Amino acid sequence: LEHYHINTTITMATIGNALRGATLAITRSRTAPRVVTSSATRYFSANPHVVVDKFVSSPPPTPSSANAEALRHPNDVHDRNANYSDEDSRSMAGVTASVRHNWTKEEIAELYSLPFHELMYRASTVHRMYWDPAEVQQCTLLSIKTGGCTEDCSYCSQSTRHKTFVKPTPTMKVQEVLEAAKRAKDAGSTRFCMGAAWRELGNKKNAFNHILDMVKGVNGMGMEVCCTLGMLNAEQARQLKEAGLTAYNHNLDTSPEHYPKVITTRTYEDRLDTIANVRDAGISVCCGGILGLGEKDTDRVGLLHVLATLPEHPESVPINALVAVEGTPLGDADADDETESDGIADVDAFDMARMIATARIVMPRTMVRLSAGRLSFSDAEQFLMFQAGAN
Repeated sequence: LEHYHINTTITMATIGNALRGATLAITRSRTAPRVVTSSATRYFSANPHVVVDKFVSSPPPTPSSANAEALRHPNDVHDRNANYSDEDSRSMAGVTASVRHNWTKEEIAELYSLPFHELMYRASTVHRMYWDPAEVQQCTLLSIKTGGCTEDCSYCSQSTRHKTFVKPTPTMKVQEVLEAAKRAKDAGSTRFCMGAAWRELGNKKNAFNHILDMVKGVNGMGMEVCCTLGMLNAEQARQLKEAGLTAYNHNLDTSPEHYPKVITTRTYEDRLDTIANVRDAGISVCCGGILGLGEKDTDRVGLLHVLATLPEHPESVPINALVAVEGTPLGDADADDETESDGIADVDAFDMARMIATARIVMPRTMVRLSAGRLSFSDAEQFLMFQAGAN
């Protein structure tokens, strides 16, 4: 820069940002002051009819009144998707996206393996086509029944098969839960999720009736209501829908191939059956996975392939990083300095961003949630994940 006279309207900070963000062409003149301009600026100045950053889609629905929030998507995923039921694809800045259910593993693997800068560009562009990148949903999760689960999930501190710090507690009272939901709403959450540590609802009729009352109460506050209660049958899903449940969380955790190395007391098909019961009842599906279970990149691709080829994409896909807990098989393996961790809890911000970005591209209308483990990352690293397409 010592060799050029810089136009006084351009500050050094501006030049620094531009050099980091784009490839610049330097126009030099022997008689005029040297000015730094971009080739894109020159091209569009000479071509005033070029349209920049415009996605191609069906027109949005006309608001019913002047005060309607015309620019905001409906919270309900079914209402949201119904607005664009006849839409084929969207295009913006050289990137085209569409809602597809016929993804192959090879296609997803190709996306997942893109150079990081290219993957981030595509994912953030798709995110801007379908979502407001400045908007993040805040959710609150409450454990309404902690510990005492009979499953053997090797990452879970609430299993009776593992000796951890968690002590079993009874199901919370309805009023306690509603008070917690009110505090969450006051703190800015628009979604409230209730989790119970057990394998399945089964014949827990009394507890189920209390949960139905909780769902009705939270729904009455105007919040989205989510539950994660283990396996559900079709009738239980129907009753939860009638009570006002918005979404049901039931994670697949990892790929079908790696799953038996993590859990043996519940099959992958058991999980898919519960997801089908939830979907058939008209409840939104919240289903994702955990990174750091000792899986390979092919397992991460495999999980995304299962999710992206479901009859309907999940309404939301939580991407979690393993929080290793002492006393669990995965937690103890991670803590053993003499044992090769083999990818257990070895998850960095780039792993998370790569997974989130790939999920964003293959499921563009899905809410991708930055979930458990996020507090182990710095603010800058979390920003990277939101740039990758997290909601």
